Amino acid sequence: MSVTTAMPVATSPLKEAWIVYRRNKAALLGTVLLMAVIALVIYGTFFYNADPYEIVWAPQTPPGTAASVPLGTDYLGRDLLRGLLKGGGPTLAVGAVAAIITLVIGISLGGIAGFFGGWIDDLLMRITEFFQVLPALLFAMVIVAVFSPSTMTTSIAIGLVLWPQTARLTRAEFLKIRELEYVRAARSIGARNGRIMWKVILPNALPPLIVSATLTIGVAILFQAGLSFLGLDDPNNMSWGLMIGTNRQYILDAWWPVTIPGIAIFLTVFAISLVGDGLNDAFNPKLRER
Repeated sequence: MSVTTAMPVATSPLKEAWIVYRRNKAALLGTVLLMAVIALVIYGTFFYNADPYEIVWAPQTPPGTAASVPLGTDYLGRDLLRGLLKGGGPTLAVGAVAAIITLVIGISLGGIAGFFGGWIDDLLMRITEFFQVLPALLFAMVIVAVFSPSTMTTSIAIGLVLWPQTARLTRAEFLKIRELEYVRAARSIGARNGRIMWKVILPNALPPLIVSATLTIGVAILFQAGLSFLGLDDPNNMSWGLMIGTNRQYILDAWWPVTIPGIAIFLTVFAISLVGDGLNDAFNPKLRER
C-alpha cells in the first residue's frame, strides 16, 4: 500500500510578501492611516471645493467655537479646515513627484554604475558623492529661489537633492545581482546590455527600491513643509507647510493654526514610515521571521 505525500504548493514572492505584510500590525495601522489621509484630501478636492484663502470668520477663532469653522481660523480669519483639506493635495503631490524623480535619476545612474563598473562606476559615484555632501535643504532652497516658486519647481528641487541615496542602493543591488546565474544565462544567449539591465536585473532589484521610494515620499513632504515654512513655495497654492509658515509669527497668540497642519504632516509621515517599515520586512527574507 503506497502512501501519497502532498507536495507543497509554491507561493509567488509577491503573495508571500503580502502575507508577511498583513501580519504586521504596525504596517496595517500605517496603511489605514495613510488611506484615511488620502481620502480626506480627495474629499477636500472634490466635495469640499471651497476657497481656502477666503476670510470667513473672525481672526484666530479657537477650534470648536463656531460650527461653520470647526477647526478655527488663522490670523486672517481663514477656515483651517478648508486649508487642511485643500492643502493636502499639493503636499502629497510634491512627495509623490519628488519620489518619482528620485527613482528615475537614482536608478538610472546607480544601475549604469553597478552594471558596467570600471571608470564608469568611478565617475558616476564621484558625481553622486558630490551631490550627497551638499546640504540638501540649502541646495533645494537655492534651486527654488533661482526659479519661480511653484509646486513643480519644489518637487524637482527636492527630487534633485534626494536621489544620491537611491543611486547608491541601486548600484549595490546591481553589483550583487549581475554575477548571479540567471544573468550569466541571459548574457550567454546573446541578450544585450540594455535588456539585461532593465529586463533581468532591475525587476529583481525592485523590492528594496520600492521601500526606499516609500520613505522618500515622507522625507519629501518634510522638505516641502520646510521650504514653505521659509516662504520658498508658491503662496497661491495652499499646502500644510504654507499654513505653518504664514501663521508662525502668531503662535504665541494662537497655537492651532500651526499645530493642526503640523499634526497632519506628522501623521502622514508617520503613516508612510510604518508602511515603509512593513514593506521592508515583507520584501527582506532575513526580517520575515522577526
